[in-house]
Amino acid sequence: MQRKNRKPFELRPVVIQPDFQGVPSGITLATFGETKVLASVSMEEKVPPHLKGTGTGWLTAEYSILPYATQPRNRRERVKLSGRTQEIQRFVGRSLRCVIDLASIGEKTVLVDCDVMQADGGTRTASVTGAYVALHLFFKRMQRERKIFGFPLTGAVAAVSCGVVEGEILLDLDYNEDFMASCDMNVVGNGESFAEIQSSGEEKLFEKEKFIKMLDVAGAGIKELIEIQNKAINKALK
Repeated sequence: MQRKNRKPFELRPVVIQPDFQGVPSGITLATFGETKVLASVSMEEKVPPHLKGTGTGWLTAEYSILPYATQPRNRRERVKLSGRTQEIQRFVGRSLRCVIDLASIGEKTVLVDCDVMQADGGTRTASVTGAYVALHLFFKRMQRERKIFGFPLTGAVAAVSCGVVEGEILLDLDYNEDFMASCDMNVVGNGESFAEIQSSGEEKLFEKEKFIKMLDVAGAGIKELIEIQNKAINKALK
């Protein structure tokens, strides 16, 4: 497939803006092309019932698409969350828990909110990538204020999509590319090791060789994203 303005293995223009709303909790806007996700972090002095008395904390995520994020308008999920929303929330939570030492925060719950302001594909991967930056800044500032001792994050994590469109592997799919993909993949990790790999053949089986190549392409993309994350974090902490 001939892409407009970028090569097959090239990310969309990515901008990560920490402290987007000018408050110290690490609120971060992650922009992947036309997709924009606002990620924020907060903490509660309690844990789910099954963790009471264990000395271990928890991290959970919430995900929502604002009504104006899509055309036509997306309806608010006021009463019951859709299966897709619940699945993405779990995806974001699992991805971030892979790089946090929950025992180090004590019996507290970290809440990560991801709100999609504009959707053009890759909202779940943008959520993970932006939320990691918000989480990193949140913990660094908690540490500076002596509200926690030690730094709970054990490594970096980012996420990106990859797919096969008209027989060609493409990195970081927008909505139209994702719609046309014969198979697609969401990959979370640090480029060498992985927290999660979601992959599906939309029309038919796909070969092991294609899967491995897609994973390599996604891994290289994740390394680029982590560089962008680190620049944003270092700038915010100056």
